[in-house]
Amino acid sequence: MWRRNLKSLTSVWPSVRQSCVARPPKASQEAVCQLVLVARSQRYGIQKRFKSTVAAVASNPSDLRSTWGSPSFDIDKMATLLDHDNHDMRKEFRQFVSDPVMIPKYNISLFEERDIALKRLKRICDAGFISVLDFKNNPLRIFAAHELAAIIDPAMTTKMTVQFNLFGGTVLKLGTERHHSKLLKGIDTLDDMGCFGLTELGYGNNAVEMETSAIYDKNTKEFIINSPTTLAQKYWITNGAMHAKHCVVFAQLIVDGENHGIHGILVPIRDDNLKVMPGVRVEDMGYKMGLNGVDNAKLFFDNVRVPRENLLNRYSDVSADGTFTTSIKSNRARFLTVADQLLSGRICIASMSQGGAKAALTIAIRYAATRLTVGPKGKSDTAILKYQLQQRSILPLLANTYAINFGLDYVKDRWAFQKTDGSEHAEVVTLCCVIKPMASWNLEEIVSVARERCGGQGYLSCNRFGTFIGLAHAAMTAEGDNSVLMQKVAKERLAVLKPSTLEAPNPKDIDNPAYLHHLLQRRELSLFACLGKNLQKAGKQGVFETWMYQESDLIQAASKAFGERLLSEQFAAAIENADVSLKPVLSQLYHLFLLDTIEKNLAWMLMHGGLSLPAGDKVNALAAQLCDQISPQALALCDAFDITDTMLSAPIALNWVDFNAYDNQGEVPQKSNVDP
Repeated sequence: MWRRNLKSLTSVWPSVRQSCVARPPKASQEAVCQLVLVARSQRYGIQKRFKSTVAAVASNPSDLRSTWGSPSFDIDKMATLLDHDNHDMRKEFRQFVSDPVMIPKYNISLFEERDIALKRLKRICDAGFISVLDFKNNPLRIFAAHELAAIIDPAMTTKMTVQFNLFGGTVLKLGTERHHSKLLKGIDTLDDMGCFGLTELGYGNNAVEMETSAIYDKNTKEFIINSPTTLAQKYWITNGAMHAKHCVVFAQLIVDGENHGIHGILVPIRDDNLKVMPGVRVEDMGYKMGLNGVDNAKLFFDNVRVPRENLLNRYSDVSADGTFTTSIKSNRARFLTVADQLLSGRICIASMSQGGAKAALTIAIRYAATRLTVGPKGKSDTAILKYQLQQRSILPLLANTYAINFGLDYVKDRWAFQKTDGSEHAEVVTLCCVIKPMASWNLEEIVSVARERCGGQGYLSCNRFGTFIGLAHAAMTAEGDNSVLMQKVAKERLAVLKPSTLEAPNPKDIDNPAYLHHLLQRRELSLFACLGKNLQKAGKQGVFETWMYQESDLIQAASKAFGERLLSEQFAAAIENADVSLKPVLSQLYHLFLLDTIEKNLAWMLMHGGLSLPAGDKVNALAAQLCDQISPQALALCDAFDITDTMLSAPIALNWVDFNAYDNQGEVPQKSNVDP
């Protein structure tokens, strides 16, 4: 009966939809249902049994989404602005990964999940969408691939970032022709799968103190790689448990008893048949809270011998007779150089986080626009996106994600096009260190809030919030713990920030985005000034205790204030350069981003930031008003992310009614004959 009723309405729906489009954007779904009733009764003369039919039409998600009206801006132009670079490649990539073979599977074994991740990555590599040489020829292409791939399979993308950035990028940048001729081609094809052996069980953030040693034997012209203690085991090594043949092992380089600091050495851990090499012990780390398509391992080396030529010798080398030469004089500086690939890794992770954030927001907002519940008359005729509860929870996160998009684009450009003389490198380091926390924290907040706001549907694995929570937590830790990175941001900013006087723009009112940006600038300068004063007061002897034991909250607040000001600055710049048709809605989003940031720090703004009590009292109401104004455009703003239905593969973002019309076992149907 349900399907027959729905089928009978199909023929009258075009006229209903035409009437809906002519209505104001806020026309209620109840009005749509009434139009359907009239049309159907006129055609069939039916006066009863409409309740089930109305519910069926009112619950057709694609039709309900159409009732939100036309966008006020050009979606294609917005998508072009957000994509920023490599537009043709991005378009082709989206089409390529929209094959049903990329649809997630859930009720599968750990082995199958890992196998699928590898096969999907292999398909992307075979299609030529990513190359380790992109770091030389087009680094922005690498980041684009990370953002889009993370939407469909974050585990696969984690394997990608280790293969092409950490392993491949390190071989490319620290190695020389003797390494490139043997490995670069195989890195691109995955014939030479690799991993990155930096982190040890006992040495994560303080990796410079690692225990793994590489002792040079002049008699055999080999390095002897050894893990002397349990704490020296290489830990969380992506690709290491199953698929990697090579590992860039970072170790203390010792020649004639002298320690020359951390260097990278290529160590084969498996042969061409993927059999573990003698002296290497690999332990599978098993199930994790997420991203189980990633094969993480613990690696141990028991006096493994490798040829002298396996040392990545771009900056340092050991001759056959044991003479050590280097172009970098200190051990500390050499460590920072060999670990430099972590910087681009942080941009890769920020890009992955941004992809996940866009997908999660699209899923949540599509569902909110089609999930009907109680309206003014007690009927289930009102989409939950009309509720202030839903708007105030989700739409500020949409504004934040747009802000991070523009901030990340800026950081990508600064990293990719920095001056070759190194004069900009210190600033670029700070930018890379701040953007990963901002992007991954944003993703974590989005998926947690969106999961809750989607109710029980959000708890189903197939609706994908669990996948993106796994990505968020991995992103918050990988390539540097977020809060520890913020400590580095604070340290670097203190070294370059100079006191200055800021003039507040007129009008000094929260309706003025320029004034709100001024408040963010003022907060950043004030927090860093306070931190600098406290450190100066502590003196040289008290710096460590002050930094590590007393001022942690101030350090984190100052660094985040820098990040927020950076995002605001780049959002404003994006609006300035955007197509005129995009400026109104972007300005609304920017204003909401600023108000949301002010509201989160409202106590400080009132006590120290120069915001008056009457103005502070209006912040919440103005933010709510902006959410209400933006809500009719929310679907279109998500459409500008240009994520295909197959890339989303979340029933609540598609036709969740049809999905629940059969016994689906929590799996999204796959209609491809292609082997993943």
